[in-house]
Amino acid sequence: MALLTIVIVNWNSGDDLRACLASVVRSGGIALDDIEIVVVDNASSDGSARGLSVPGLRIRLIENPANAGFGAACNQGAALARSTYLLFLNPDSVLDVDTLATALGFMGRPENARVGVCGAQLRGRSGEPARSCSRFPTSLQFVAHSFGLSRFFQSLNHLMVDWDHRETRVVDHVIGAFYLIRGSLFRELGGFDERFFVYLEDLDLSLRVMRAGYLTVFLSTATAYHEGGGASHRIKATRLFYSLRSRLQYALKHFSLWGAGAVLISTLLVEPFTRVILAMAHANWSDVRSTARGYAMLIRALPAIWSSGRCAL
Repeated sequence: MALLTIVIVNWNSGDDLRACLASVVRSGGIALDDIEIVVVDNASSDGSARGLSVPGLRIRLIENPANAGFGAACNQGAALARSTYLLFLNPDSVLDVDTLATALGFMGRPENARVGVCGAQLRGRSGEPARSCSRFPTSLQFVAHSFGLSRFFQSLNHLMVDWDHRETRVVDHVIGAFYLIRGSLFRELGGFDERFFVYLEDLDLSLRVMRAGYLTVFLSTATAYHEGGGASHRIKATRLFYSLRSRLQYALKHFSLWGAGAVLISTLLVEPFTRVILAMAHANWSDVRSTARGYAMLIRALPAIWSSGRCAL
């Protein structure tokens, strides 16, 4: 049984995937024999998953004939693992030296036995730590976001942009770009909820980790580069649709009926105008068109969202 299984979901990641895999070898600190990697390719069209081979790494490839979604693909990769730890790693991430050794060493200490999830300090192109953690959102915070108020009032923003991410601390949630979880806990919780096609499936899992009595820790001494956005920047309307759909699914699953209703109303009746006004103020007609297309997709999907909503979830 491996110590660590790294699950990487690939969708048209280009050269990023190979750079990510190479960084696993360079990270060092633990024997490569203790690591297995599962790459789940979600029907990429750019050939990025072809011919994957990195000296010293055991790589297993799952090729989906269609895009199964991020959470479902993660579950596919995890189903092949019986390792002590699972690391869900985005293909546009590059590990630093000792990233894995630092994170695994932290999780392995006896005093950290109740730490279920560990995240790393991620930096973007600027080299500064990215604001990658969040609090569990409330219905009020989602509504405030629709009105654009979360930009101005931190109490109405569940994202932890008020913290510089330079020290280790217990948090509600760490971003799924580097999400290290105990394998036994992941299996106990049933993995990711596959009804979240993409976005917020990691937040939903973090909430269930907390409810199971475990902690999530942001570990500032484990560091990595994360590009962010990945290939989804090319499909803005589709990305917006999945983001909004996941928000509604999260609200239906975790909020009261009144809270979920408020999120639904603000998302459908307020936010499209907020987005269009902001885009027009910046003369960004591309975003106006993407907003219109994204909301058209969301409206068509509403019956399915509702039918698989509060009762089923």
